Amino acid sequence: MIPPRKRRVALLGSTGSIGTTTLNVARAMPDRIEIVALAAGNNIEKLAAQARQTGVRHVAIHDASQEAALRALLPDGVKIHTGPDGLIEVATLAEADIVLVSIVGTAGLFPALAAINAGKDLAIASKEILVMAGEVITRAAEEKGVQLLPVDSEHNAIFQCLNGQHARNAEVSRLILTASGGPFRQLPANELAKVTPEQALCHPTWNMGPKITIDSATLFNKGLEMIEARWLFDIGMDRIDVVVHPQSIIHSMVEFVDGSVLAQLSRTDMGFPIQYALTWPDRIKGTLAPLDFPSLAKLEFEAPRTDDFPALDLAREAGLTGGTLPAVYNAANEVAVDAFRAGKIPFPGIWQCVASIMQNHEVQASSSLESVVTADQWARHAARKFCECLQ
Repeated sequence: MIPPRKRRVALLGSTGSIGTTTLNVARAMPDRIEIVALAAGNNIEKLAAQARQTGVRHVAIHDASQEAALRALLPDGVKIHTGPDGLIEVATLAEADIVLVSIVGTAGLFPALAAINAGKDLAIASKEILVMAGEVITRAAEEKGVQLLPVDSEHNAIFQCLNGQHARNAEVSRLILTASGGPFRQLPANELAKVTPEQALCHPTWNMGPKITIDSATLFNKGLEMIEARWLFDIGMDRIDVVVHPQSIIHSMVEFVDGSVLAQLSRTDMGFPIQYALTWPDRIKGTLAPLDFPSLAKLEFEAPRTDDFPALDLAREAGLTGGTLPAVYNAANEVAVDAFRAGKIPFPGIWQCVASIMQNHEVQASSSLESVVTADQWARHAARKFCECLQ
């Protein structure tokens, strides 16, 4: 009997919510998952504690000025990699066979591509990787024969329903992403301008970082996921839909041409998609609790309010147009969210900013990371100017 494969993971973004959950999953199944490297932004205390707990011999820190302080906290024999080059070094380590990227923003793009080119499977938790550079990343993965494994609960659900196959299969009618609807699902449109950052950060079902929590409130997270699904599953944007499901128990669905629908259900715990991504194609018994169906009471569904929350329509436009427009959609949203959190623009100013920047962008081909990064930088500059004018 062939022994089960043990995955050796380089974890980029280890101190965030996805990173810490990944470490919990790995700790629960040491015979199947080994963490061999960690990378973080600037939280050196948490990174050092994780390094001691896991026994890794490689860590990376984005802020090179903190190398000496980090060294003082680490055990002897741990190599420190710094800056953007350090991320690439960790992503291409010989001892890693899979790289999980959960870095927010564009910082994960180059290490993700480097990992693929080094023959590593890629577990993707950072939406920006495929939203901005889906063409580049999927082409490289196909050329190198490596797997792109989704960590987002919605895409992981679709991946499970499709059993790892592409959605371009003629039997697939459409993909249906579920959305909680966020905290303002039933708020009247004329009240949205009064929404505060504190209110937007109160998600009804998930415990997430601040950026993605606000994206959930605006539905931009679902717009980003639509574009990401287009690349992950090789399917047209016209066959990707969103339905609001407030309980967040059904994580996504696949509808087939005969009218049948497959859905993936589990509790709202990111441990489920992380574990499946890191142990695929096997299903392994872990410590995560299954659903208790009698306690669910009900599962509800409704159409998203696209007139009041235009993020989904903007995402469909970006995905259908292609080129650098999805990168602009993502970058303008990031800037607008920061401005809203800082109290500089009102809540509806987020989608007003994105719509304006998209309208003024001259779309270019997205066949290289350089063209994508250039569009990203342009959009960030334009979005900052727009937000200044809204103040």
